[in-house]
Amino acid sequence: MEFDLLLREMRLPHSAASDPLMDIGVQAGRIAAIAPRLQAEAAETVQGKGRLVCAGFVETHIHLDKSCLFNRCACETTRFPHLAMERVSAIKPEITVEEVTARAGRTLEMCVLHGCTRMRTHVEVDPRIGLRFFEGVKALIDSYAWAIDVEICVMPQEGLTNNPGTDELMVAALRNGAKVVGAAPNYDSDRAAQIRRVFEMAREFDVDIDMHLDSGTSGAELDTLLVCDLTEKYGWGGRVAIGHVTKLSTMPPAEVDKVAKRLADAGVALTVLPATDLYLGGRHRDADVPRSVVDANRLVEAGVVCSISSNNIQNPFTPYGDGQLIRQASHYGNIIQRGNAEDVRAMWSMITDSSARLMRQDDYGIRVGAPADLVVVDAPDEVQALRGIAPVLDAFKRGRRTVTRAPAVLHRPG
Repeated sequence: MEFDLLLREMRLPHSAASDPLMDIGVQAGRIAAIAPRLQAEAAETVQGKGRLVCAGFVETHIHLDKSCLFNRCACETTRFPHLAMERVSAIKPEITVEEVTARAGRTLEMCVLHGCTRMRTHVEVDPRIGLRFFEGVKALIDSYAWAIDVEICVMPQEGLTNNPGTDELMVAALRNGAKVVGAAPNYDSDRAAQIRRVFEMAREFDVDIDMHLDSGTSGAELDTLLVCDLTEKYGWGGRVAIGHVTKLSTMPPAEVDKVAKRLADAGVALTVLPATDLYLGGRHRDADVPRSVVDANRLVEAGVVCSISSNNIQNPFTPYGDGQLIRQASHYGNIIQRGNAEDVRAMWSMITDSSARLMRQDDYGIRVGAPADLVVVDAPDEVQALRGIAPVLDAFKRGRRTVTRAPAVLHRPG
C-alpha cells in the first residue's frame, strides 16, 4: 500500500494513554486509512513519536478586516476613556482595499502558522467604509485556499437601523459572496429591530447568523432571549451563533443555567472571546475589576455548542494576539478558573470539533474519507497541549504540507 502522506505513531484526540498509537494514511487529499502500524510507504512520512495529531483548528470569530491596525490608529494609554470603535471609525474613509488585503493577509498567515485550517471572519460594512473591508478580505479567500477555508460574515459594527445605507451594503455583500450574516445590536438605537432585520436577511439568502450580543455589566435586558425566540420561530436552530455575551458572566449560576437551557433548546451556539472580553470588560470599575468572560464550560454541560476564538488581533479592541487558538483556550481556562482534565478536554473541543459543529462543517474530523486537514502538536495529548501552550510542528491542508516548525532543542553543557 502506498500513500501520498503517512503520519506514524500519532496520539489521537480523546484517546486514553493505554490506547495504541495510530498511523494515518492520506491519499488524494483525504484520509484513506487509520490503524496502528500500517504496512505502507508514502511520498512523505512524518514520525509523530507519540505526539498529538488533530484535525486543523477552527477559528469561528475573528476580524481580519481591522486586525493589525496599530500603525494607523492610536490605542488609549490609560483605562479611561476607552474609544476602540471611535478610533477605528475615524480612519475608515482612508483605508483602501489593498491595505485591508495586506493586513488581513498577515493575520491570516499567523493563524495558519498556528494550525488553523478553517475560519469564519466577521467583516464590517457601513457608509464610511462601503464594501472596501469586504472586498479586501474576499480577495484572500481563493489565494489562501491552499492553507485555509475562509467564510465571511458580513456585519454592521456601527449600527444598522440608525445608520442609513448600511442595510443596502449588507445585502450587496450577501449577494457577492458573504456566507453568514452578523449583527452588533449594542451599537444600534433599536436593538430588537436590528436583530429582526438580520433574521429577515438570513431567511432571504438562506444563510447562517452570527451575532455580537449582550456585552454589558449586568444581566438585565438580554437580547439573547429574543434571538432564541426568533431562532425557534423561523426554524433556524443549529444555524445561529452569538458571541461575547459577557452579561452572563455577571449573573448568578442559577440564572445562567436558565439561559443555557434556553440556548440549548433553541439550538443557538455561543462563542467566547477571552482576549477581547477580558481587555474591554470591567471598565466601569477602577478596583476589584471583573473578568467579563463567560464560563462556556458550564454552558456546554447544559448542552450548548460553544467555541473559543480570537476576535480582534493587535488593534484598539485587543492590543495583543497571534492567532494561536491553543493560547486562547489556555488563557480562557485561567480566566474561568477551571483546570481539571475533563474541563480542559472540553476547552480543546471548543477550538476543534465543537467549533466545526458551530460552523456546520460536517466533513470535519479524523476519520476515513474526511479531508486531510491535520495538525501535529508538540504534546502527548490535548490536556498537556493546552496546559503547556504547545506549538504546532506540522500542518497539512487536504494532505498538502502548509507548516513546518522544528521542535525546540535544549543544548546542555558537555
